Amino acid sequence: MHANAKWEESVVDRSTIIDQVMIERRAKRGFLKDPVSLDTVRDILNAARHAPSSSNTQPWKCHVLTGGARDRITTKAVDIFRAGPDKLAPEYPFFPQPLHDPFIARFNLFRGQLGDAVGVPRSDKYGRLKDVERQFRFFEAPVGMIFTMDRKLEWASFICYGCFLQTLMLAAKARGLDTCAQQIWSLQHNMLREELGLADSDMVVAGLSLGYADNSLAENNMANHKLDIEEFVTFVS
Repeated sequence: MHANAKWEESVVDRSTIIDQVMIERRAKRGFLKDPVSLDTVRDILNAARHAPSSSNTQPWKCHVLTGGARDRITTKAVDIFRAGPDKLAPEYPFFPQPLHDPFIARFNLFRGQLGDAVGVPRSDKYGRLKDVERQFRFFEAPVGMIFTMDRKLEWASFICYGCFLQTLMLAAKARGLDTCAQQIWSLQHNMLREELGLADSDMVVAGLSLGYADNSLAENNMANHKLDIEEFVTFVS
């Protein structure tokens, strides 16, 4: 076989594998108790550190929570949430208020699907609060991660952070693990600052659940609608 043909075949094989990992990566909201070794976590983070960032600034910091530390922090997070969910405010706004079309329509469609999957309609306020508590337990995943960033950085660094988190989640999926990125952990920044010894200059960006998904759960089998490229791409030549 010609060398160029071998190279093209290799590219096709690699692109098929990478595309499949991207397509199969989905947020999972329920995990098995099966442990994840710290060596595997290190491998995932070692791959994720190669994510692109503006002028190689690499704004990410990660705290990996397992064992007793994970249990202590999730217990405190649930207790704080129960004591007054309205008192919790994130480090940065998640959405504009009010959220406008077409984004609010997509938001409501997803929230409705998720509510149906977990058996909690939007009218069930108590059920919704209990469902939020699952987030503060990392959905029972054995590994939780908390991500921080120097708050003096500008909004462009969130682009870098998005690249890092996606790279991390793909690296996990390639190793047979699942994840759920969770903005909601920013609501717990005061507790996390104390528990993790964070500097005042560190902003809590997000958390992440990592483990082996429990795919017997309906919420882990939702068919999320994704836009066709014709709906968001303009080709200019």
